[in-house]
Amino acid sequence: MLWLKALHVIFMVTWFSGLFYLPRLYVYHTLSHDTISIDRFKIMERKLFFGIMTPGAIFTIVFGIALFIPHASLYLHLPWMILKLILVGLLVIYHIYLGKLLFDFKHGRNTHGHVFYRILNEVPVLFLALIIFLVILKPMVL
Repeated sequence: MLWLKALHVIFMVTWFSGLFYLPRLYVYHTLSHDTISIDRFKIMERKLFFGIMTPGAIFTIVFGIALFIPHASLYLHLPWMILKLILVGLLVIYHIYLGKLLFDFKHGRNTHGHVFYRILNEVPVLFLALIIFLVILKPMVL
C-alpha cells in the first residue's frame, strides 16, 4: 500500500510540474514573433504535454484508483475525499483545456495574449493547495 501511495505522489508531482510549466511556455510562445522561436516552443509544448504531463496524469489517476478501490465504501462517505475527487476531475478538465490550447498554437490559432496565460498559470496552484490541505487535514465537515 505504501508503494502505491509513493508512486501516486511521485506521478502527481510529475503531473503538476507540467501543469505549472506549460502555461508559462504559452506566455513565452505568445510573446515570440520569429519562426525559429515559435517552432521551438511548439516542440517544447508538445513534448511536455505528451511526454511528461499526460503520462503523469494517467499514472497519478491509476495509482489513485488503486489506493481508492480497497476503501471505496469508506471514502465515498468522507466529505474531504468527495471534494478531492471533484477537484481532481476539474484538474483533468484543466489538463484537457491546456491540450486544446496546445493544438491551437500548433495550428496558429492562438487567440489569447500573454496576460491570459499568466493568469491561467496560477490555476494549478489553487488546485494543489486545496488538494494537499484536504488530504493532510482530512476535515470531516466542510
